[in-house]
Amino acid sequence: MRYLAAALLVLAALILPSQTRAHEASLGVLELREVRPGAFIGHWTMEPTMGADHVDLRMPPHCFLRLPELNCGEKGLVGPVTITNLGANMSAVLIRIIPLTGEARSYTISSANPVVSVLAAGAPTLQTWIELARTYVNYGIDHILLGADHLLFVLGLIWIVYGGWRLAKTITAFTVGHSVSLAAAAFGLIGVPERPLNACIALSIVFVGVEIIKQQRGEAGLTARYPWAIAFTFGLVHGIGFAGALAGLGLERRLLPAALLFFNLGVEIGQLAFVLLVLALIWAHRRLDAVLPRWGDALPAYTIGSVSMFWFFGRLLSVFAAM
Repeated sequence: MRYLAAALLVLAALILPSQTRAHEASLGVLELREVRPGAFIGHWTMEPTMGADHVDLRMPPHCFLRLPELNCGEKGLVGPVTITNLGANMSAVLIRIIPLTGEARSYTISSANPVVSVLAAGAPTLQTWIELARTYVNYGIDHILLGADHLLFVLGLIWIVYGGWRLAKTITAFTVGHSVSLAAAAFGLIGVPERPLNACIALSIVFVGVEIIKQQRGEAGLTARYPWAIAFTFGLVHGIGFAGALAGLGLERRLLPAALLFFNLGVEIGQLAFVLLVLALIWAHRRLDAVLPRWGDALPAYTIGSVSMFWFFGRLLSVFAAM
């Protein structure tokens, strides 16, 4: 168990965040409303973290942009849209186009996908699906790897249900849980206020930290006895938190199922990469025969619990502040 403590302590130190609302991604939203054919009025409904003035936004060559005005002439807003300076403080920028007639269209630009092609109105084409896949798989990966609270929960599951087929089934149950609630929340079937939900997510990590300490004392906690049920239950809570990453994007209803699928696929890719990294660290420590002192066995558990309690109280204060 000391090998596991060493590996997990390293991982816990790597993902400690600097803010209590760790599950939220930084997103800028630019709304372009067509006022006459080819002419738009644009404004930031959600400004990027670094400020809208610093965003290097480039429209198709035939368009003239000087916010709040955008003029694309008879050809209309069709062609490549680029943002070249997305950094660590901004996950993505959503461009929402509201035409004179027809449904609004949304395009997401991320650091991994800095260029999108704005397509003419009409039925989705193969290019539309390719753009959605590239955009939302990358966005899902970014979101999970920036979601330190989610990763700490997964870390706790690995600690309690370490190794073998039992761990694989537990992680799968967690995946199924957050996939179900993510879909339900994205389609508006369920809704939970964001601030209380974030506090509950932090509290779920506190629960896992307590379960780890129980296990170290020789007690069989609920997670050790019913790992799949606990993982699935808390997966439902975390999934609603994931849905917050898609809130406000203004996606067309017909494109939402595909965007949701690709986003969830990105989340799973990021989660799997994290699990494999943890297992690789454990294997490396075993091979190197590197061990911590006996008191170090409990250190990662208390680190996870302390950080999640810090998040919980910070998020709880934000709930009361919003009342």
